[in-house]
Amino acid sequence: MSFAEKITGLLARPNQQDPIGPEQPWYLKYGSRLLGIVAAFFAILFGLWNVFSIITLSVSCLVAGIIQMVAGFVVMLLEAPCCFVCFEQVNVIADKVDSKPLYFRAGLYITMAIPPIILCFGLASLFGSGLIFGTGVVYGMMALGKKASAEDMRAAAQQTFGGNTPAQTNDRAGIVNNAQPFSFTGAVGTDSNV
Repeated sequence: MSFAEKITGLLARPNQQDPIGPEQPWYLKYGSRLLGIVAAFFAILFGLWNVFSIITLSVSCLVAGIIQMVAGFVVMLLEAPCCFVCFEQVNVIADKVDSKPLYFRAGLYITMAIPPIILCFGLASLFGSGLIFGTGVVYGMMALGKKASAEDMRAAAQQTFGGNTPAQTNDRAGIVNNAQPFSFTGAVGTDSNV
C-alpha cells in the first residue's frame, strides 16, 4: 500500500459515495478535506485566542472569537465527522451536506469565514478564518469543474447566437462598415473653421 493510498484511506469515510465525481483528481478531493480539517483546528485555536481578548475589554473580538470557534466546529463536523463519534446525528448531517453540490459547501465556508475578520481584524482572526475562506475557495474551484478542451472552447466561440453571424477575423474587418484606412482618406469636405 502506497503512502497516497494510506492518506486517502484515512480521509475517506466508510460507505462514502463520490459526490465530487471522477473528473476531480485525488489530490484535490482529499487535499480539500485535509485543508478543511487543518483550517477547522486553527480556527478553533485562534478563536479561543480571540475569546481571551475579553481581558482587554474588546467585546467585538470576543464575539468574533465565538463565531470563529463555531465556524471551526461546523467545518470539523462536515470534514471529519469521526471527531464527533459521541454525537449520533453527526453522520446524518455530514451525509446531507455531502449530497449537496460543492458550491453549497463553498458558499457556506466563505460566509462563515467573513464575520470574524470584519468584527476583529487581527492576525488570529485573519489566519483562522482565512484558512476556512481558503477551503471555501478550493471547493468553489472544484464546483466550477474542469476546463474545456481547446477544441470545445473554439467551437463554442464560433457558434451563432440568435441569427448573428460570427465575427470576422480577417485584417480588413473593422468596427464600422466601409471604413477606410487613414492613408486612403482625403481632406474633409466641409470645414467649420473651428
